Amino acid sequence: MRLDERIERRRRRESGANRLVRDISALDPTAHPDEPTGRGPTLERLLDRLDPAFAGELPDDTYVYGPKGAGKSALVTALFDRLAETARNRPRVIHTTTRASSPPAVEFAYVDGRAATSEFALLRAVLDAVVEESVPSGGVGTAAVRDRLGDVLGRARRVVVAVDHVGEPETLPVERLADVFAPVSESLSYVAVGRAAPERSDLATVEVPPYERHALADVLTSRTSDGLARHALGHDAVSDVAAWADGDAHDALAALYGAAVEAADAATDRIEPRHVEAGMAGVPADCCSLGRVGSLSASRRRVLRELVALEGDDRASVTRAAAAIADSPTVELSAATVKRLLYELSELGVVRRVAGDAEGDCGPGRPPSRPEPNFPMRVFERLADPER
Repeated sequence: MRLDERIERRRRRESGANRLVRDISALDPTAHPDEPTGRGPTLERLLDRLDPAFAGELPDDTYVYGPKGAGKSALVTALFDRLAETARNRPRVIHTTTRASSPPAVEFAYVDGRAATSEFALLRAVLDAVVEESVPSGGVGTAAVRDRLGDVLGRARRVVVAVDHVGEPETLPVERLADVFAPVSESLSYVAVGRAAPERSDLATVEVPPYERHALADVLTSRTSDGLARHALGHDAVSDVAAWADGDAHDALAALYGAAVEAADAATDRIEPRHVEAGMAGVPADCCSLGRVGSLSASRRRVLRELVALEGDDRASVTRAAAAIADSPTVELSAATVKRLLYELSELGVVRRVAGDAEGDCGPGRPPSRPEPNFPMRVFERLADPER
């Protein structure tokens, strides 16, 4: 955590107030710290893969993989931000007809695969990261963007691109990246980040295992010390959440975020066991990450916000939920469109379809399914509306 960020958090506190929650964003499971905790050995293995870059040469393509909540994105984003900053501050090499005094610096860039879901979008994102002028988002073809990227890099520039969240529904698989970047492979290599083990045996890998319990407890302690008042949460509670989360930092942080909200809403000066239990209960088993939810289109997020707010019979079936959501003035979609989006979100794992018992929606046969959000709803609501 940088010093200026710590100072700014102090400034945001209410003057003289003894608040339970100093900065709830410190517990945000979608936010990554500048200095990841508990991943030193993994960081060293990744740096070993990137080692040729420090001599001005392209490293081999690499795939970083591991389960949800293992800290893959936190590690890669922090490392690539630091490497990109270092490369920008390094003086440019002036080449002459004889020789350069030192090899050209390898550049580093980060692309979120959830925002670059097509070949065109990925190439455009990389091009946008390596040029200063604006890059058009439409009106040009994939081949033109690839040619432009090749011209920009040429023979003198080298760039390593981290492509995060590959292999998810609606994102490019890791096996596709080699073909996408093949025409510029002499100037560009990639570090892909995903969950599933690779199918290619020739691809260099760095596996990120789930957090050990003590390491996850250290992560939670670091985050709560930035976000909560002193003595607001006991060490035993942190250990309990770390054990419950079973190595998943996303779920652990979501549970603590929910617990802090419960305690703050109850106007207590300490997070009690009942608040922690409520926070853990609010995180579905095998849930979708909130980062994934936040990357959805605006229309899908609006549908989810209304789904979370539904109560009772309005969520008894997909049909009823779609009709109730379409009635909201903030959605501006027909019931048929909302129903289609709910089915799409179910296919993506963002919504679960649970066997229901509502009558009158589908006639004879099996009962209709009930749509249930498959993510921490309380945290989602607060992230979508921080002023609540």
